[in-house]
Amino acid sequence: MSRNDVHMVGSIPLANAEDVFTRLCDSLGPHLCRLPDGETGERARWIYWQRTMLENHPDMEVDPDGGTLKLHEWDGTLLRETDLMRFKPGVEPTRVSFETGYDTANIASWQIFDRLQKAGTIPADLRYQVALPTPMSSAFMYVSPSAYEDYFPSYEKSLLAALANIAAAVPAEKLSIQWDICQEVLVFEDYFPSRPDDYKERIFALMGRLGDAVPAGVELGYHLCYGTPRDKHLVMPKDGAILAELGNGILERVGRMVDFLHLPVPQDRDDDAYFAPLGDLNLDPATKLFLGLIHFDDTAGDRARIRAAAKICRDFGIATECGWGRADPDRLFGLLQSHREAVGVLKS
Repeated sequence: MSRNDVHMVGSIPLANAEDVFTRLCDSLGPHLCRLPDGETGERARWIYWQRTMLENHPDMEVDPDGGTLKLHEWDGTLLRETDLMRFKPGVEPTRVSFETGYDTANIASWQIFDRLQKAGTIPADLRYQVALPTPMSSAFMYVSPSAYEDYFPSYEKSLLAALANIAAAVPAEKLSIQWDICQEVLVFEDYFPSRPDDYKERIFALMGRLGDAVPAGVELGYHLCYGTPRDKHLVMPKDGAILAELGNGILERVGRMVDFLHLPVPQDRDDDAYFAPLGDLNLDPATKLFLGLIHFDDTAGDRARIRAAAKICRDFGIATECGWGRADPDRLFGLLQSHREAVGVLKS
């Protein structure tokens, strides 16, 4: 069995990081090579805690002319309508710093990870996995389009400072950084009210900068996502073409090694048409592909999706489409069991 068969995207519906580390090692330890802390507590809703940070920031305010963002699921269901933020008049954006909190939270979880690994609870060769959003993530969700051009570089600077703090606290050989790519996928799908004409170039350039900011020796990966605020997609993809285009763009722009790439697979897609575009992925032999094709209580479907994917993709690992933090906590046992069963299918 390989220790790189299964990937955990990030959030886990448990009480704290120690519970997450222990439960994942007990259930899937032989199949993992990295462990997230579960993004528990205020991080359970992915980037919503960044909304709270922006609302409390002394240099930010609701844009009275910015309108709202209406967030819809793929079937048109309105999830929520959100006021959008801007810099306060007179604020110089280049001087603004955002305390993202990602460094504080992850350094605290690393200390738990390190203690458990030294005690033998966590296998010695596992890395601690940190998932980080991009500047576009909070921008497209919470910031007025009129403030984008000022917000992007200001938040990116703060985010990379948090990354540097994490990298200084965690030994490189013990650290794995995963960039969460959601809003960029949605921009490609034309989900938002508007997008710049040069959106592809902007996104690929950003992916390159973020990847190259990860220090040598630290593992680097990208998780592509269609959004799951209530454990359902915001957009239902036609096929894997946009994922393949984004994946290739990332791999071309990042100057260092990309160690893994995670792509989602909707539950009802076990057909050749969905997977066919993934044949165009220009993966380095050392880049591990993980397909998010495991779905709750769907053993037969998991097998069908694995077999369909295997016609196009070689040597891939398995995952769910996204993190589990917004899912029913009662599903945790079943999801872990599904992964164990799917590994057997993967190896057959």
